[in-house]
Amino acid sequence: YWRSSNNFEVDFIIGNEVAVEVKATEKPNTGDLRGLRAIAEEHSWKHLILVCDSARSQRIGEIEIRPWNQFLSDLWAEKL
Repeated sequence: YWRSSNNFEVDFIIGNEVAVEVKATEKPNTGDLRGLRAIAEEHSWKHLILVCDSARSQRIGEIEIRPWNQFLSDLWAEKL
């Protein structure tokens, strides 16, 4: 868990390489990306990931949007 001085939040930090935000939505919007964008300003990350109930993976700028089942599969396979 991480919180900026402006109260932006990211749910999980994995090591020093992966920042993960989890949202209960099928259609993430730009507001859902605020925490990841804020943390990207403070540190260089290998992965910035928004996990949600989306049907498919996509990318918005440097942020990866992944369905929760794909994220868990990649995490367990140590691909992150």
